[in-house]
Amino acid sequence: MSSGTETDDTDDSSTDSGGHCSTADSDGEVAEEIAIISFGRKMDTAEEIKDEIGDRYETIDIIEYHGDVFEEHWGEYDCFIGLMASGIAMRKTAHLLDDKWDDPAICVVDEELTWAIPITGGHHGANQVAQDLATMGAVPAMTTASEAAGKQGVESRAKAMDTHVVNGDSTVKTNLAVLDDNLGPVVRLEGPKAVLVGDDVTVLKRNKADGVVIGTGSVSGASKESFISAWKEALDQTPHDLSDVEFVGTATRKEDEEGLLEAAQELDLGVVAFDKETLLKHEGPTPSKSKELIGWPGVSEASAIAGSAEQELVLEKIGYENEVTVAIGR
Repeated sequence: MSSGTETDDTDDSSTDSGGHCSTADSDGEVAEEIAIISFGRKMDTAEEIKDEIGDRYETIDIIEYHGDVFEEHWGEYDCFIGLMASGIAMRKTAHLLDDKWDDPAICVVDEELTWAIPITGGHHGANQVAQDLATMGAVPAMTTASEAAGKQGVESRAKAMDTHVVNGDSTVKTNLAVLDDNLGPVVRLEGPKAVLVGDDVTVLKRNKADGVVIGTGSVSGASKESFISAWKEALDQTPHDLSDVEFVGTATRKEDEEGLLEAAQELDLGVVAFDKETLLKHEGPTPSKSKELIGWPGVSEASAIAGSAEQELVLEKIGYENEVTVAIGR
């Protein structure tokens, strides 16, 4: 690695590589292989980042900046963390950008870890990295429309459900539907079956074989530890374990529960929130007081049924410490 100084030097290279990301993220939304590009004097901060979030990724390398560093490593990583001014990262990568589904994502962060700014590939790893950097105090400055509006875009749903988008161009229209609250839940189809879709239908394909869905509800403020213990206790009553879980399902009124989100992150599980109308269509067999009080069905059973492939329960609702409820669907 050659040393560099933080100057906006001119890139004399005229190579038109149009390099494509060759890693697993090229057709998905999950960044697994990360490179931190840092100036020599910022290496201590780079090491801090690696120590803090390194265990969340398959690979996280630190590479010292030089004028051609992005071009030299283009296509080797899902996402670059640029520990530098955003202008430098933009000018050094602009000529390499070819297609948002193939290009690696880029997220820049300042030395003081004040801001984490996704520049490219927000839905393909940069937002994910920015959110991880937020655990170190950085503010994730995400500008993708759905995230800026506080909504779960199609790519984010794909990530949460451990799937990848097959027809990327369709997400322009489906994410507009997300912004307008018109998209609704993901429809699951089991084959063998032939499906004819238009260009405003986003097709998601599973990354692994069929699994189970954890449906969960809770009292407000339930702790991360309670969620994790409840989920594990529920799985222990089935033939399944955490490796079989596709994602965690809950209600939109519970999707911001801090303990739930922290538990899912610790166990590397996505969270999918279902609206009231969807849950009412998939109401479970166990009576729930919430139906009488606020018109919502029992969250754990309904979300487990709504999210699972066969839409049936492996385990009906159980409670944990009067804090968390869990059901398992398949």
